[in-house]
Amino acid sequence: MIALKNALGGEFVEQIRAIFSDKGLLSKAKNFEFRPQQQEMAAGVAHALEEERHLVVEAGTGVGKSLAYLAPAILFARAQHKKAIVSTHTINLQEQLLYKDIPILKKILPVEFEAALIKGRQNYLCPRRLDRALEQANELFTGPEQNELNRLAKWARTTRDGSLSDLAIEPDPKVWTQVCSEAHICTQKTCGQDPRCFYQQARKRLLAADVLVINHTLLFMLLGSPETQEERESGFLFPNDFLILDEAHTVEQVASRQIGIGISQYGLRSTIQRLYNARTRKGLFTVMRDAEGVRFAAGLVDDAEKFFAAVESKCDFKKGREFRVRDVDLVPDTITGQLAALQARIAEVAKRADDEFLKAELQEYARRIRDVRTGIAVFLDQSAREHVYWVERTGKTAQFLTLNAAPIDIAPVVRRMIFRDNCSCIMTSATLAVGRSDLAYFRRRIGADEAEPMLLGSPFDFRKQMKLFIVQKMPDPRDAGYEEALEYWIAHFVEKTDGRAFVLFTSYRGMQQVAGPMRDFFSRKKLRLLVQGEGTPRGLLLEQFKTTPRAVLFGTDSFWMGVDVPGEALSNVIITRLPFAVPDHPLIEAKLELIEGRGGDPFTEYSLPEAILKLRQGVGRLIRTKGDRGIIVILDNRVVTKPYGRAFMQALPKCPVEIV
Repeated sequence: MIALKNALGGEFVEQIRAIFSDKGLLSKAKNFEFRPQQQEMAAGVAHALEEERHLVVEAGTGVGKSLAYLAPAILFARAQHKKAIVSTHTINLQEQLLYKDIPILKKILPVEFEAALIKGRQNYLCPRRLDRALEQANELFTGPEQNELNRLAKWARTTRDGSLSDLAIEPDPKVWTQVCSEAHICTQKTCGQDPRCFYQQARKRLLAADVLVINHTLLFMLLGSPETQEERESGFLFPNDFLILDEAHTVEQVASRQIGIGISQYGLRSTIQRLYNARTRKGLFTVMRDAEGVRFAAGLVDDAEKFFAAVESKCDFKKGREFRVRDVDLVPDTITGQLAALQARIAEVAKRADDEFLKAELQEYARRIRDVRTGIAVFLDQSAREHVYWVERTGKTAQFLTLNAAPIDIAPVVRRMIFRDNCSCIMTSATLAVGRSDLAYFRRRIGADEAEPMLLGSPFDFRKQMKLFIVQKMPDPRDAGYEEALEYWIAHFVEKTDGRAFVLFTSYRGMQQVAGPMRDFFSRKKLRLLVQGEGTPRGLLLEQFKTTPRAVLFGTDSFWMGVDVPGEALSNVIITRLPFAVPDHPLIEAKLELIEGRGGDPFTEYSLPEAILKLRQGVGRLIRTKGDRGIIVILDNRVVTKPYGRAFMQALPKCPVEIV
């Protein structure tokens, strides 16, 4: 690493320690506060980068994780002519990195650098596709769709970056799919020199940047997609650079969702209808004046509906949205032969297209049909080994089906994708440990067995800032008086803090059962009750909570993590039940079966550690700054009555405890 030392003018790790010291470069930043944990983490990141090792860091709330990994990452990237790819789970953290932390480092670090946000290419308008859509509007779009197309054309003349985030109103997806950037249509060869091409302009910014910010979903989608192989090989996805994943506690869940198969009934219908829609008599086959293609597509929409109806008839969804498929050939394969014939027809029509652009459009649809055909065949044959298969109801009213397959154990896949030789991968979160300082559970789950663990505490004084109440008097959830007791204790503790509380539930149904009867109580006490899932988007609900005095928010899954409410607005977090996942999702059920099949104990090896991590996340909502004060309430007596309760207690911050 001589080059690195020369480029940075000294020992890298020591230089980073100096930057984070009480009189270092970072001390010039506004509101700087020396934090030994932050300095330790920054040095650990620097060492991992220098030695090309993998690192997993749990750093408690308040450590300042993002600056601790960004500063060494930027200096290392500049010195080694590499790129730092920083992945997050939430938009909030992306915005914090781009608009708060990176600007701080631009002012104080001794190097100039650029940062950019990676968005999926389908976020960008393609001007060439827009031009073509306008030319063929009468053959492709209905009247309302043409109005939408004209709105997009007007926007295209004034937009800053041509991406969806710059659009005030979300576009009609049927129109957007015809004008957005597509990998095989908007290539470097066809659009690279077009100064109007928003995606290619963004690509140039990414190639020039030293720090790239991306989200986990897009990262794993790109890593797992064969469509991006060419771009990986051309260096666009930076195979030789290094990766930092913040909010790493979500990696297993996100990777499981992105790596595998998902065949959407709605998506298939939309794809076929872009070729020809029998109701509107519009589509690419109309443009090509191909009568046989028109007949094929019109018939296939009906065949696809019959196929999915047959699938639905074999699924007993009970009250849920998922049905696990355990046996091959759930239904007869009446569809893949038809899809193959349609694919061949598209290829035939594409051959006689004089227009290269139209040919590329047709070939893109042939690829989509091929992918669906392959996916359905794999699903019916269950030919992907060590995968779990299930059917899921999707859509606002659960009116469509999706066929899914995912690896049961994601660790080998993630290890192959991101824990490569000669290329550091650093993962960090405030909650990775479930009792052991070597972070063994998390490392094993995501394939980071060889990564070095680092466990850093929080600089907060939880003994002074937080108090934990455990209600031992709570009855068993199966008892007749459980709901009444739940309402009583929620009311008791909400009054204690004059509202300003999150009440976290483990199920939407359970939350609704409590919210209804308690509305009168909140009204009488002049407390504002906000309930997730009643029509207000999550982000707006959170904003209402922050700005409404004496508010109480009832929330489920998404409010347990990734939510930041510093200050007095949140002074009380009530956990209604220990967050054990109900093994009703096929993927969780399959994970438990896999552990049992290997001779392990599914409860201690999966259910308990997952519940501990989720409880730590929920509790972590309360204390976000040194000035925060408040109480945590656990309305589940199992933490004191069951042998495993000790594991939960040991995982929580050390603070005063009162058992009532």
